Amino acid sequence: MFSALENTSVALWVGQSLWAYPILLSAHIVGLAIIVGIFAMRDLRLLGFFSGLHPSAFLPLSKMAWMGFIINAVSGILLFTSQAVTFISSTPFLLKLACIIAGMVIAGVIQSKLRGELADSGEEAVMRGSIKILAAASLLLWVTAIIAGRLIAYL
Repeated sequence: MFSALENTSVALWVGQSLWAYPILLSAHIVGLAIIVGIFAMRDLRLLGFFSGLHPSAFLPLSKMAWMGFIINAVSGILLFTSQAVTFISSTPFLLKLACIIAGMVIAGVIQSKLRGELADSGEEAVMRGSIKILAAASLLLWVTAIIAGRLIAYL
């Protein structure tokens, strides 16, 4: 199945075109910067850093983070098609995917808890321990996804 995927016209275009792979890889990095930039700052704020930023400032940014995720998903799928057989058996690749899925689930949970906390307490919201644990887990997942993504080329 993955071998057949590598032989599709899209996969061949990605793998053989002079510009397709570098442009898709660049888009992938931009999407990553958007997602991880927003979520890392939010998570660090929830952990007590950057006290000048109110947690509510991150709520409207979640839409932008999801746009970054869409950019990553589309570019990632296209990049995957060009080397599907190699990637599907790559431990770093599979770890990266697992961390991204878990990171996005946790992002949704944090956003939901954050909305609830801010609705209940307003400007005086105090972040509870559970949201701090989720923020720490989120940071760990995104850092692991980045490291695993880089290791794909080497392992």
